[in-house]
Amino acid sequence: MYKTILTGVTAYISTGLDYLVILMVIFGRVKHQDRWLVLIGDFLGTIVLVGSSLALAFFLGFVPAPWLLGLLGLIPIFLGIKLWVQGDDDDEAAIASKVTDPKSLIGSVALITMATCGADNVGIYVPLFTTVATNEIPLILVTFAVMVVIFWELGYRLACLPKVAAVLDRQGRYITVAVYILLGLYILWDNGTVQHLLTIK
Repeated sequence: MYKTILTGVTAYISTGLDYLVILMVIFGRVKHQDRWLVLIGDFLGTIVLVGSSLALAFFLGFVPAPWLLGLLGLIPIFLGIKLWVQGDDDDEAAIASKVTDPKSLIGSVALITMATCGADNVGIYVPLFTTVATNEIPLILVTFAVMVVIFWELGYRLACLPKVAAVLDRQGRYITVAVYILLGLYILWDNGTVQHLLTIK
């Protein structure tokens, strides 16, 4: 159980560090009483991304050999290298301008969540859901839900601490790169892909 929870936490953090900066930008523009609307929008966007990943994982689950599924670990490795080389492309000014109207805040946050995290989240979650046991998925989903709340609260608190936010903004990309690559290597190893390729003559 603890391994499953740790896997879920690691996967979420690997895709959520850059989004934490986005949350700080959002909280810098919304009123204190509207921060709950941000949480609802965050949940809606995350549900769409996780649901899409589960659907893709379901179809990929028909691949017969586990080591073939392990090749999906190359996706987070690719994302990590891409992030390292190209950097982030989120426009913070554009994001901030979309959350100034409380009436459309939930929808705006949901769209921002899907737009800024879409490719990365699906790229990490599909290999994860494809390679874990089916009975572990509900626990991972609960872990994701808890992490959404934790990151939402962290984003709000860090928005009040400019120095901490500045450090996270500078170093967050490199931490994310490391986690992406390590997670990809773990998927390759845990599914026997590396071992299989090493035994091919």
